[in-house]
Amino acid sequence: MSTQNNETDARILIDDQLRAAGWNPADKSAVLTEVKVSGGYRVAEAGAQPNTVRTSDGDSIPTGRADYVLLDQRGRPLAIIEAKKQAIQPYIAKQQALPYAKMIGAPFIFLTNGELIYFWDYQNDDARIVSSFFSRRDLERLVHMRAERKPLATVPIPSTYARQGETRLLRPYQKEAMQALDRAVELGKRRFLIELPTGSGKTDMIALYLQRLVQAGQAERVLFLVDREQLAKQAIEAIQDLLPGYSSYWLKPGMIRQEKQVTVCLLQTMISRYPEFTSGYFDVVVMDECHRSIYGSWQAALSHFDALHIGLTATPAIYVERNTFQFYHCKDDAPDYSYPIQEAFKEGFLVPYKFATGITTLVSEGADYEEKHYDPAEFERNWTNEASNRLMVEEFDRLAWQNFRELAPGQKNGPGKSVVFAITKHHAARLTQYLNELHPEHRGRYAEVITSDVANADDLIRRFKQEDLPMVAVSVGMLDTGFDCREVLHLVMCRRVRSPILYQQMRGRGTRTAPHIGKQKFVIYDFFRNHEHFNDSDADVFSGGGGGYAPGPKQPGAKTPRELIELGLEDEWLDAVHYIEVGPDGERIDKRDYVTDWEATVQLGAEADPIIAKVKAGDALTEDEETQLARRLNQPQRYFNEDNLRRAYRNPGGNLVDFIRAALGMLKIKSRPERVEENFRAWLVAKNLSPDQAQYLALLKNRGLVKGRVSLDDLFAPPLSILNAANIGIELFGEQGLRTVMEEINQTVLVA
Repeated sequence: MSTQNNETDARILIDDQLRAAGWNPADKSAVLTEVKVSGGYRVAEAGAQPNTVRTSDGDSIPTGRADYVLLDQRGRPLAIIEAKKQAIQPYIAKQQALPYAKMIGAPFIFLTNGELIYFWDYQNDDARIVSSFFSRRDLERLVHMRAERKPLATVPIPSTYARQGETRLLRPYQKEAMQALDRAVELGKRRFLIELPTGSGKTDMIALYLQRLVQAGQAERVLFLVDREQLAKQAIEAIQDLLPGYSSYWLKPGMIRQEKQVTVCLLQTMISRYPEFTSGYFDVVVMDECHRSIYGSWQAALSHFDALHIGLTATPAIYVERNTFQFYHCKDDAPDYSYPIQEAFKEGFLVPYKFATGITTLVSEGADYEEKHYDPAEFERNWTNEASNRLMVEEFDRLAWQNFRELAPGQKNGPGKSVVFAITKHHAARLTQYLNELHPEHRGRYAEVITSDVANADDLIRRFKQEDLPMVAVSVGMLDTGFDCREVLHLVMCRRVRSPILYQQMRGRGTRTAPHIGKQKFVIYDFFRNHEHFNDSDADVFSGGGGGYAPGPKQPGAKTPRELIELGLEDEWLDAVHYIEVGPDGERIDKRDYVTDWEATVQLGAEADPIIAKVKAGDALTEDEETQLARRLNQPQRYFNEDNLRRAYRNPGGNLVDFIRAALGMLKIKSRPERVEENFRAWLVAKNLSPDQAQYLALLKNRGLVKGRVSLDDLFAPPLSILNAANIGIELFGEQGLRTVMEEINQTVLVA
């Protein structure tokens, strides 16, 4: 193929990518092509060589053309694009492009061969790989921010802040985390990982830090990603409470995108929506519970954005996958800032716990199921019956009423707020019934089931937090993460837990301080001896190190895509189970029947329901329409909600509108090359590679697309052998490093 054709192919790709970022290559008020650097944008200097151009700071270049110049709304240059043919690594064009940019006064440079795109803010950073071109608005915003920017040290860290109508003190470790972030930002580090235990105020701290970044002119647009609805509600409440002067919203499936400063979004929603945004759309991306989100398509949604990335996790480093440390550019598998839970207990920032002693335990010695993906219904049948359920409820109730004043002298009504973790929805319904039978004076309002199938779950959670009743919340899978109620005095584990991450998250539901009731401790009633499995005790707190349970050595070999889907909650996803539980009583319905019923309902709704008809027409929904639709579908009988649909479709990344489109046959399935390309870009952006390494890996990826996977043998056969690929690969990565990246390409990029 001729050089000319090669360059033409690259230009076709580049034009398409510019259109995707909102530029029209045919609009000469926005995009100029083949711009003569010697024309219009420079003044020739006396004494310059006849065939050269000299920039103001002395760079000398041959006269030539800038391939593309992107203009702002007033016609001034914003960026130049230096286009190379596909076989050429675009990074090498840096020195060719720089004098052009300086000459015409463009502050930014893109270097591309149609496959790799580098963005270069040459006055501040080196060129780095990005997923897409930036829009005109992105680049204008960057120019404005560069002019307004001031050092973070000039913006004071507050000692107090107002939250939910009360004045709170900024805690020493929150201040330390903010100072550590300051240092990283000033040094140019663009990714940062913070480990703070559950209940220690991560959301408050990060909201206050975002405020400082905006005040210092370092950020204008922020994305706050979470992977649980409860976490999204918590984040939007905190942001609107702490940053009332900043516009913010929760971007939900099918909703119209709003141009606001802070966007809160579920990762599951962003997976299908990130192509709507350019790589430069956000200045900061915060990922809460980030240890669950650095795989496959999850990673593509995250690394699409060329931003300051801040990862938050409550999970101790020992359980955080190496991928997470690599993504956040952490050395030696250690977070950039860490505050251990033991310190938080010792310094009084979290409330310690004790285990209820002398209670009946249902799992006897030797009867511990070790299989990873057990059937919860089977487990419930084997280990609980009416007698054992009543026994658990009665023992918890008796002890809770006995000791609540000792736990919190200021708690007026006994026995204080309690969360019960059940095995299944069916199990939760029975435990709730037995608790209400113990307290007939409350007419069935003493305990309530809170699951995704309860139509008024949000209202129930609000009542649990703010009113006397319900006193007990019984749940499965909904209140174990992201649920925040400071007054909780009792945690009741009526289920088996084998995930160390999940165990610590469940335990964390009780650790928040509540000075208004004098909360000093909380009690864990562990009927399944989970704490013994983890060697957890109030004297030796389990956090993955020290005297507690530590995970066995990592098994060799790759994690399967199914395991990667798990988001770190191995025993929560229930992928292997053929049924789902729906409704407050946990009725079991075969997944295939549920999907068939869903598809019939949606197809009928496309004719009769105006909101579903709107989705069918491809129109975006308003926030009110999205809420109405979700509520209407989650009605008794069927209980169609995201949680159940994800289980039924075995698709943890799906959202409500995606499932509606799937039922209507509208969901465009991306081709394998498209999915591989997305995975590859996300993987490249996440890694810290030299330009030559990036170009080499693009070569391997293209070979993998043809063959399905790459192996060492491919390096010694045409076409790669002609390019001396084996020697170059060893030179770039070392022998073992080359094996590792090939394995990663197979596992992470080519799994599509």
